[in-house]
Amino acid sequence: MKTPNKIYLKDYTPPVFVVDQVDLTFEIEKNQTKITSKLKIRKNQTDSDKNISLVFDKGDFKIASVIAGGMVLLPQEYEADDELFKIAKTPDVFELEITSILRPHENTSLEGLYKSGDILCTQCEAQGFRKITPFPDRPDVMAIYSCTIIADKTQYPVLLSNGNLVKSGDLDNNRHFVRWEDPFKKPSYLFALVAGDLDHIEDQFKTRSGKIVDLRIYSEKENIDKCDHAMKSLKQAMEWDEKRFGLEYDLDLYQIVAISDFNAGAMENKGLNVFNSKYVLANPATATDGDFMSIQGVIGHEYFHNWTGNRVTLKNWFQLSLKEGLTVFRDQEFSSDLNSRGVKRISDVRNLRGSQFPEDTGPMTHPVMPDSYIKMDNFYTMTVYEKGAELVRMIHQLAGEKKFRKGIDLYFKKFDGMAVTIEDFVAVMQEAAGLDLEQFKLWYFQSGTPIVTMSRSYNPDLRQLVIIFEQSTLPDRNQDIKKPLHIPVNFGIIDADGKDITPIDNKLLELRSDKETFIFDNIPESCLPSIFRQFSAPVKVKTDLTDGELAFLMANDTDEFSRWDAGQTLFIKEIKQIINGIQAGDELSISPNLINAFKKALTNQTLLDQNGDRAFLAKALSLPLETEIKDHFDLVDVNAIHKARKFLKQGLAGQLKHQFLDLIDLCSKSYPLSISHGAMADRSLKNLCLSYIGCLKEKDTTALILDYYESAQNMTDELAAFKILSQIELDTKQSAVEKFYLKWKHDKLVLDKWFAVQAGSTLSNTLESVKSLTTHPDFSMKNPNKVRSLIYIFAMQNPINFHQKDGSGYRFIADQIISLDEINHQIAARLSSCFNLWKKYDDQRKSLMQKELERILSIQTLSKNVYEIISRALE
Repeated sequence: MKTPNKIYLKDYTPPVFVVDQVDLTFEIEKNQTKITSKLKIRKNQTDSDKNISLVFDKGDFKIASVIAGGMVLLPQEYEADDELFKIAKTPDVFELEITSILRPHENTSLEGLYKSGDILCTQCEAQGFRKITPFPDRPDVMAIYSCTIIADKTQYPVLLSNGNLVKSGDLDNNRHFVRWEDPFKKPSYLFALVAGDLDHIEDQFKTRSGKIVDLRIYSEKENIDKCDHAMKSLKQAMEWDEKRFGLEYDLDLYQIVAISDFNAGAMENKGLNVFNSKYVLANPATATDGDFMSIQGVIGHEYFHNWTGNRVTLKNWFQLSLKEGLTVFRDQEFSSDLNSRGVKRISDVRNLRGSQFPEDTGPMTHPVMPDSYIKMDNFYTMTVYEKGAELVRMIHQLAGEKKFRKGIDLYFKKFDGMAVTIEDFVAVMQEAAGLDLEQFKLWYFQSGTPIVTMSRSYNPDLRQLVIIFEQSTLPDRNQDIKKPLHIPVNFGIIDADGKDITPIDNKLLELRSDKETFIFDNIPESCLPSIFRQFSAPVKVKTDLTDGELAFLMANDTDEFSRWDAGQTLFIKEIKQIINGIQAGDELSISPNLINAFKKALTNQTLLDQNGDRAFLAKALSLPLETEIKDHFDLVDVNAIHKARKFLKQGLAGQLKHQFLDLIDLCSKSYPLSISHGAMADRSLKNLCLSYIGCLKEKDTTALILDYYESAQNMTDELAAFKILSQIELDTKQSAVEKFYLKWKHDKLVLDKWFAVQAGSTLSNTLESVKSLTTHPDFSMKNPNKVRSLIYIFAMQNPINFHQKDGSGYRFIADQIISLDEINHQIAARLSSCFNLWKKYDDQRKSLMQKELERILSIQTLSKNVYEIISRALE
């Protein structure tokens, strides 16, 4: 294939033509949709060349007519192909009318205008609007939009778009129309349309200024009873944003629509959010506690975008983290304020370490603000979103809550209605908080994960504790030499009795150099430092803490995150020792120190007596996943990691079986249909304990798991037991698989869980099972949720089966990438990332993966999306 061109940040220029108004008409027919766009256009005054041509982005569709300045243009008077629309000469100010013909039922990319089941909908971020009509499809072209939709009243009784409904009525031949107007300027990526036979629930929210906002959540009629939690979450988000940031909703109507076929989680289109149905639909019978929490977080995220992304948007796509990093920070704070802050922080950090840290060491490593791309879709990454949120969090720590809020207020005062940059945001924070953030800005431009090493010494005569920090970042494809970063260290000192004795002026240390020393006076002997509390910076940490000291911090640190982190460090060290034993052929054992520390946590009466802390205990006692363990090795031994983790889990379960059983009994008393924090905490701890005893694969423990599976009264418990049974042995797994399917075959979202459990099984027949499931009547390669549930889970979260030594797992996934690329480029590209770290494996596996990468790259019709991922992996 022809090598695609790169787009570079350094080549950015302002738009040559500005579109001030966009009036769209959609005439929906059975097999096509006719779209007429009427644009009010003017040349940008900053452009000095008066003879420059008008060039718009365009997708693969037919143009029926073009009228410019009131004159009908002949086909030879304009140019149009599958990428661009061009008029050689235009006046400085004029109106342009283009009529296009689309076939949304044939659009499997799920970009632009497409059909999800019987529902017609749009997805325009990042560059999907060009697939609807020719347009300068870039975020710094902001216009006022109006939209008229005409359709059959029976097939499409509900017609939605952005803004406010201003007119509706009936037409001939059982057709009807609506007209929507959005009073706020927006970029094209925020346009939305939905048409279908939908039901809805409705409510209202009264803003702090007294305005009544109508709230509606739409779904297919059979799912309307699963929308209540989403509505509750929306009202919580609206109230929280007013209290925490003083931000009030600006339209009279806020709408959410649940769609089955969607590439991402949701989309923040102004006033009309289109959601993947998995982030809207929930009740205790069909959704897990994790689903309920995800819905709350994603509903909040898209609502918060109304200000951080919509009212203030991006100058160009390189600034994506300006809206996404800031909004992820806001949704994390929202979930933390409404639930357990410590548990939420642990979940977010585990996600960051498990996905973003490997991204930083792989071929797709890039700064939070990338300097180039081939396809923008590929840069909706963990780095832009999650690491971007960590950078905002660091600014928040450096500024403090009051000054950070002052900065947010100034940000909207200065830039409301504008398209701006990350540097604009940082400059406002500098100004409002009185901070020097010049060095801090390196976080946005420099890729990689810094490594911070802590060492210490103690002078008993002077009662002086000396802490030395050193920072370094490895060179990568973006920069050969990495500069030292401005790193905030949330710091504490714990004495021998477990009391926090941190000097009040030293709770936040700031690293700015390669090496820095901090001296603390009047510190008793045997005190321990607690560093990067609440994970105050996205860094890898190395310390000189002994196993005994880590065990002490695991039990006594006053910061929940640090307690959890000490335990995870102990687990990793233990697993490394077991792996060394496996590779040397030695007899394996578990350190008594670890068993004692684990037992102490397992029987911590303070935590067990307080329901709110049981969720934390479930986090503290969870072993790192195999996908997390691999990131602690330069050369990954797949089989040894699998065996070592299994040995450790079975060893702990065997020695502490009675304690686990006692906890299961203790935590089984909550009301099974409650989604209160206490009930969720009980279930999380109970199901973790069940997973420990289930791995013993003994007759009595398996019988107990079966009993819990068959008597479960909510999806959280049912799915947890199903997962455990899927790991025990083939007959047990198959029986559970059949029972689950018979019970839930009518529910699309629950079947996603059914596919995922089978794809994640570590049993030996899993690859053949997954291959077979790709032909199952309930599976579709055209539905991203199904692909993610089956193929992604196998490739991304089942290393022992994906990395089979004969390469059969690699061949299977490469085949899926090639097939998917013909259907949906975005989903194929995201699956391709499973090969990103192929060079970290043994020579045999490395050779087999390289062969598959080269096979994919040899496809002549390969999309730009997949080409960018695969070619960078092979560099």
